[in-house]
Amino acid sequence: MPQPAPLHFVFYFAATPAKVWEGFVSSASNRIIFGGAELEAELKPGGPMNWVGPGADGKKTTYVRGQVLQSEPPKFLQYTFAMGASSQPSRVTIELVPETEATRVSVTHDQWAEDDPAYAPTVDGWPRILSRLKTLLETGKTFKPH
Repeated sequence: MPQPAPLHFVFYFAATPAKVWEGFVSSASNRIIFGGAELEAELKPGGPMNWVGPGADGKKTTYVRGQVLQSEPPKFLQYTFAMGASSQPSRVTIELVPETEATRVSVTHDQWAEDDPAYAPTVDGWPRILSRLKTLLETGKTFKPH
């Protein structure tokens, strides 16, 4: 089986890079976007980048775990990404570029292992997450996940 293709998404947010950055890294926005999951992060190289919340049994569960590779607020964030029990992390790169009245948000998710079970749900997940974040930052509310 060949290595899965990199995922690349570009959205334009009617917000400053600083506001978009805060949307990606704040506990409050992550709780809204991910249905109650908390972001536990230290935004420095080697710091954790984990989304945690209550599991089916009510105990704390780590849904996604990662490690910060680079952090340059408010323009660049790169971290490893391993969903669920996966032991093979991929890589997420987020770039924020100011435009006249918007911020160009570019997300690249690459370095996938050939058999990473997180690939398929992530193909669908990123557009939903980015749309929810865009809506939240532009309107102050968002829509429920599917």
